[in-house]
Amino acid sequence: MFTLALTAELTGVTNLRPKDTEDSPFWYTFTVQCTSCRETHPNNVGVSRFDNNEMSGSRGEANFVWKCKNCKRESSASIKAAPKAYEQGEPAKRQSILEFDCRGLEFTKFHPEGQWLADGLDSGTKFEEVELQDGEWFDYDEKANDEVSIKDLTWEIRRS
Repeated sequence: MFTLALTAELTGVTNLRPKDTEDSPFWYTFTVQCTSCRETHPNNVGVSRFDNNEMSGSRGEANFVWKCKNCKRESSASIKAAPKAYEQGEPAKRQSILEFDCRGLEFTKFHPEGQWLADGLDSGTKFEEVELQDGEWFDYDEKANDEVSIKDLTWEIRRS
């Protein structure tokens, strides 16, 4: 099992999470590497917890199935549960966001593409267009009359 962990400085917001529902699935974007031959897939790959793919040889299903072009081995990964929200804290500390099971491959880097959500810390304002690709996000909370931000993001994939 592996976890995707985040450390980030949240100012004025909390409950940072991907918008990930059955109606609007989030595609977690990773760099992937074969554990047999260490070949890295040339493109980033997207994995959705609502997307099930059959594995060859009737071995069941997984959210992501990949056949390495180099060694021809089939590998798979599945997201185990809904993502956990990242809560604001002082100082910022690492929190697990997502848990997944990888077989024959490993995710070596996470790319935070897609739509993220956050809530105003004191105001409860809903921020629904949070984009983290640039490594930071800034906005203004009308209810709190203050700037809000997400900065210093560090993503880590760890064996759990």
